[in-house]
Amino acid sequence: MQSALVAEYRRLGRDRSVHQPLAYLRLRSAIRNVIERRTIEPGHALPSERDLAQSLGLSRVTVRKAIAGLVEDGALIQRHGAGTFVAERIVKPMSRLTSFTEDLRARGLDARSEFFERDVGEVTPEESMAMNLSPGAQVVRLHRVRYAGDEPIAIERSVVPADVLPDPLLVRDSLYEALETRGCRPRRALQRLRAVPLSARHARLLHVRPGSAGLNVERRSFLDDGRVVEFTSSWYRGDVYDFVAELHAD
Repeated sequence: MQSALVAEYRRLGRDRSVHQPLAYLRLRSAIRNVIERRTIEPGHALPSERDLAQSLGLSRVTVRKAIAGLVEDGALIQRHGAGTFVAERIVKPMSRLTSFTEDLRARGLDARSEFFERDVGEVTPEESMAMNLSPGAQVVRLHRVRYAGDEPIAIERSVVPADVLPDPLLVRDSLYEALETRGCRPRRALQRLRAVPLSARHARLLHVRPGSAGLNVERRSFLDDGRVVEFTSSWYRGDVYDFVAELHAD
């Protein structure tokens, strides 16, 4: 991969149609090009800054600046003490009602959760309005970080009526699998997406910088009889998760 990157960097230097006088901009383009050609696969490590600087005849400051720009764009991710890696983007089709766990399994990734909250309590006014529940109704709350392997991808807070799911410990990884075992898997959903900067707390849990681009997704899911069975708010890392919708003309 390093030899391909060196060759691409030198090619861009010879290509007079590419106006990039600054070395770090040329290097940024070279890295992006080899990623797009899949010369280096998602999840694989980039050569170290020292190795790149030596092979390209650049300063480490220049290499660091090029990498920092690609990290900010979401093409690369940095793991403390491990190095710099090509980002693995997860594409979520919006035409199918699937769970986080199912999305990752379909891509051969290992989904797991780290729970902060798994309990039963009285519905709040906001939850009551969102789920059409009476004041005083009991709900199950699940608050967790969702992982793809060792990489945190999203923070998720789900609320489910307790008469549908009486015990929060029934949920191991997939909420939808737990609901399905009780004959209460959602049949349709309404979903709202918003671009948001990640707060300092969310950024710390997701291993990104505060203010990084994120996606807030709010979902209300329904049973066939119209009852709301799930009210979930999620915060996804914008650098690794894409939502894709297929549109058709009338």
